[in-house]
Amino acid sequence: MLIRNRFCLALVLFICLSANGSAAAFDLEKRVIKTRLPNGLTVLMLERHFSPTVSLYIRHRVGAVDEVKGQSGAAHFLEHMMFKGTPTIGAKNFAAEKKLLAQIEQTGRALDGERRKGEKGNRRRIERLASSLKRLQDEHRRYYVPNEIDRLYTENGGLQMNASTGQDVTTYFVNLPANKIELWARIESDRLLNPVFRDFYTERDVILEERRQTIETSPDGKLFEAFLGEAYRVHPYGVPIIGLPEDLRFLNPQAIRHMHKKYLRAEHMVIAVVGDIDPDKTLALINRYFGRVPRGVAQNDAIPAEPPQREERKVEVPFDANPSLAIGFHKPAPPSDDDYALDVLETILSKGRTSRLYAGLVLDKKIADSISVHNGMPAARYPNLFTIFARPRHPHTNDELLDAVFHELEDIRENPVSERELAKAKNQMKMDYIRSLDSNAELASILSYYELLLGNYRYFSTYLSRIHRITAQEIQKAAQKYLVAENRTIAVLIPPVAKKKVTDQNEQ
Repeated sequence: MLIRNRFCLALVLFICLSANGSAAAFDLEKRVIKTRLPNGLTVLMLERHFSPTVSLYIRHRVGAVDEVKGQSGAAHFLEHMMFKGTPTIGAKNFAAEKKLLAQIEQTGRALDGERRKGEKGNRRRIERLASSLKRLQDEHRRYYVPNEIDRLYTENGGLQMNASTGQDVTTYFVNLPANKIELWARIESDRLLNPVFRDFYTERDVILEERRQTIETSPDGKLFEAFLGEAYRVHPYGVPIIGLPEDLRFLNPQAIRHMHKKYLRAEHMVIAVVGDIDPDKTLALINRYFGRVPRGVAQNDAIPAEPPQREERKVEVPFDANPSLAIGFHKPAPPSDDDYALDVLETILSKGRTSRLYAGLVLDKKIADSISVHNGMPAARYPNLFTIFARPRHPHTNDELLDAVFHELEDIRENPVSERELAKAKNQMKMDYIRSLDSNAELASILSYYELLLGNYRYFSTYLSRIHRITAQEIQKAAQKYLVAENRTIAVLIPPVAKKKVTDQNEQ
């Protein structure tokens, strides 16, 4: 621990003494080993001998935006199914199990087909098929060991094993003792190449319940879904990652297999390994196990661009909860120059108690309970949003809070931020950058993300030097270009009583 703390202190001093952090960026670039396997898969390795552990990230350039229309939620569903094991992980008698899985799928497909008919569906047939499906599922449980992947990792010292599905990418990650890298390679390559979609229909019910809890009965989830749906009327960024209920109810194994085929494209994969490694031996292991991943077939699914917004959009979400709001402005994705400028503005507006919006609206005027700014929602592969989320403090209203936020943004458009404010924001961003270098997992995450998203992890290593060059005039120009009324989308959460009062007043 003492050695690690000394390293962190030295690193902080090293970067802070650099004029713009470029020396640290150069050092990082020298230490990251980037290799492209013969099949096109990219491997990033960073050797760090602070503890006998390693962080391992696998990212796929496949997410919710890559789903087929009418199959929303398939990417997230696939992530769930990838934990169900393989013919060699969790299987007791796969030859017999495979036949049973085929029967389950056939019965489930027939049941879904009858249920799709709605009122015209044959109730007796539905009951008979549902009973058969349950019987088959009960029998299937005798043929496999559930949660076998979790057990293998846990018993071998694995920590923070998880996965995530986003709009742009899907990620699988784990922290392990350094001598367990081959175990990881064997598990991950096997479930990537040979997944078995066990408990499909049970898992579909689980995801529908997850949607109910995180969106349908959640004020934040309900507001965010409505907000993105209004901001993106054409581009799939407007579709929730978890999927739409009308799609989820009838998602079938074929849709998940179609999504899995998009995973199986080595040139759209990045593996990052950070920690106590021997780079040559680690690369040999990765090549042995993941070199089998095919290049895949090029996907021609066209993702429609969101047309330019010409007027303000607003959506009201009635919900029995305290009022809240979301504001979003369309803007370009990284590595646009304007995106860097808006990154700095995000810090100026809401990072820390002395930031403009927090100090002004939460501490000073006391009209907001909370406020935050996020540049780059909901993802970054395509043009995205500069967003503001806030809650008014009782008895203040959404409208009062909106007016106050718009006033602050108008000041940004009309007056360049002060040099003091700009310097403080850059210093804060520099310290956030330094903290990210202290964690193997954070480094593996960041390096793999930018390599996959932008085709070059060096976006991260050169980030501080680019931020250092941002001027107050660049921030003002970006605000004048994007943070304007005709380019904004507003979503407000209104309790039913408040909504009724507004309706009555309008009728009068």
